[in-house]
Amino acid sequence: MIEKPLIILGSARSDGNTRKAIDLVFPKIDSVDFCDLKDYSILPYDYLTEPIDDFLSVIQLMLSHQTIVFATPVYWYSMSTTLKNFFDRLTDLITRQKPLGRSLVGRRIFLIATGTDPQLPFGFEVPFEKTSSYFSMNYISGMY
Repeated sequence: MIEKPLIILGSARSDGNTRKAIDLVFPKIDSVDFCDLKDYSILPYDYLTEPIDDFLSVIQLMLSHQTIVFATPVYWYSMSTTLKNFFDRLTDLITRQKPLGRSLVGRRIFLIATGTDPQLPFGFEVPFEKTSSYFSMNYISGMY
């Protein structure tokens, strides 16, 4: 298991404010592993067929780390579309890929979110908290 955290960036801009926040929190980029979801083809969840894309590659990255940090801008009071699409695909881990879903148990989950308001919108952290709980991962906190 890799000890350094895995940062999963879900932003429309790889070099935007969310990336700047990541660089502030983790000033030595070699002290983390980095996954920009824009570099992966992740199709929307499909009830009928299993999409052939890079989703499972990102899950394998997650499984190799004990600490996972999701980083997203606040778009219209919620996580980015890029990250929401990834979260929707977690459904694969409770339907088609159950052993992988069960393997997430015990991971530590953190959140970095960037936006213009002084606080996160009400309920913003709920998907992170509930998803972590569902997979028996430990949601520690968010940073805004």
